[in-house]
Amino acid sequence: MKKFIDKIKKKWLIKGTTTFLLIAILIAIFLLINILIQKLELEPIDFTEEKLYTLTQESKDKVKDVNKEVNIYFVGYSEEDSNLDLAKQYKKVNENINAESVDIAERLDIANKYQLTTDAQCIIVESGEKSKVLTASDLQTYDTTTYETINIAEEKLTSAIMSVSTDKIPKIYVLNGYGENSLSKNMNYFGIALVNEINTVEELNVVITGKIPDDCDILVVTTPSKDFDDIATNAIIEYINKGGNILWLNDAITENISMPNVQKILEIYGVKPFEIGYVRENDASKMISNSPEMINPNFGYSTITEKLFDSTGVYLYNATKINLVDDTELENLKVTKTELLKSSDKAYFTSDFNSTNFEQPETQEMLLGVELDKIVKEENTETQEQEVTSKLIIYGNNAFVTDATALIQNYRIPLIGLGDNMDLVLNSVSYLVDKDENITARKSTSTVTYTATQQEHDIVMIIIFTVPALIIIIGIIVWIVRKRRK
Repeated sequence: MKKFIDKIKKKWLIKGTTTFLLIAILIAIFLLINILIQKLELEPIDFTEEKLYTLTQESKDKVKDVNKEVNIYFVGYSEEDSNLDLAKQYKKVNENINAESVDIAERLDIANKYQLTTDAQCIIVESGEKSKVLTASDLQTYDTTTYETINIAEEKLTSAIMSVSTDKIPKIYVLNGYGENSLSKNMNYFGIALVNEINTVEELNVVITGKIPDDCDILVVTTPSKDFDDIATNAIIEYINKGGNILWLNDAITENISMPNVQKILEIYGVKPFEIGYVRENDASKMISNSPEMINPNFGYSTITEKLFDSTGVYLYNATKINLVDDTELENLKVTKTELLKSSDKAYFTSDFNSTNFEQPETQEMLLGVELDKIVKEENTETQEQEVTSKLIIYGNNAFVTDATALIQNYRIPLIGLGDNMDLVLNSVSYLVDKDENITARKSTSTVTYTATQQEHDIVMIIIFTVPALIIIIGIIVWIVRKRRK
C-alpha cells in the first residue's frame, strides 16, 4: 500500500510540476506580449462603424499641424481608461501632443494651479498659458428621445486641443429677441455642435448692445417672427458694410406679417420677400417616410456641399422657397450667387395649410439654399484698399437644425441629427469663418455598430474559435500519444 501511494505521489508530482511549469510559461508569455504591446503603443483595432475607440480622420486632419506643445493631463484616471487610450493616439499624429495619467498628490504644481483636491477627477488640456478643463460629464451627452448616452470624448478632446493651441477662435453671435428659436430654446444641439467645432458662441440682444460687436465673425439669424426695430436694422446694415457675414435660417411663412426692415436687409443681397406657403415633394425618392413635407433636396456644387454628394443628404421639414432678383439685378447689386440646395422638378409650393385643395399643383424646381457674396467695397489700387465682401448663406428652413424631433422607424430623432443636416450647417459656418479644413462629412457617435471587413472578421473568428479548438486538439493528441507510450 505504501509503495502504491509513493508511486502515485511520484507520478503526480512529476506531472503536476510539468503542468505548473507549462502554466507558468504561458502566463509569462502572455505578460511579455502585453508588456511589449504597451511599449510599442500600437493603435488598437476598432471594429465599430463609428470608430469610437480610435481617432477619426477628421480629428487627425485638425491636429496634425498644431505647432505648439499641448499636454493632456488625466487627473484621477487609471492607465486603463479608454479615453486616456484615445488621447494617447494624438501623439502618433502630432509629436507635440502628449497625454498622461497623473496622480494629483505627486503633481502639486497642477493641484495648486487648478485648485484641485486629492479626490478630483478631470481632464486638463494645456498649452502655454491657455488651458481647458473637462469633467467626465463633458465627455458624453444624453439623447432624451432615444435614451442613449452618447460618447463625445473625441470631439471634446479635439476641440480642447485646438482651442488652447489656436490663436484666433471665431466668435458667433445668434440674434435674439425677434423669433421663437434661440440657442437656449429649441437649438441646444446646434449650440453644442458649434462649440465642439472650436467656436465661441453667444446670444445677442442688439437693442441692449446698440451694435453688432466688433469681434463678430458670423451673425446667425433664425426665422424672424416680427420685424426688426430700427436699432437692429441699422446695426446689421453697418455690420454688412464692414464685410460681416450672416447665416440666415428661415422657416416657411404661414401668415402675412409686414417686415419692411427684415426685407431691407435681405434685399441688399437680392433676396425677394418670402411668400406665404411651403414646399412639398411629389417625388417619392426625394422625401423621407413618404412625407411630402420632409424633403431631401438636391445639392448644388459648392465648397460647402462638395464632400456631401455621396452621403444620405439633408432633410428639410416644412421648407420655403428662396426667391432672388434676376441675374442682371444681382450683377448690378454686385452680388454673386452659389446655389446650395434645390428641390426636385416634381416639387410644388402651396399655401393650402389645411390640405383642402386636391387639385394637382404646378410642379417646379425651387431654390432652398444659396450663398450670396456681395462686394460692399471695391478694391482701390491708388489707396491700396482691399476689396471688402459680405457673405450671406440663407436656407429656406430653420427646423432642420433644431432639437425638434421626427418619428423615423419608431425612433424619435432630432431634426439636426437626420442625414447630413448637422454637416451642412457646420460646413456653412466653417466656410463663413474661412475654416475650409473643417468642411467635411462628420461621423455619428450615437450608436456602436460592429462593421469589420471580411478579413478582419475572419481574424476575429480565428481568435475566438480556431485557436481554442487547436489547443483542445493538441491536448487530445498529447494525451493519446502518452497513453500509447504506456
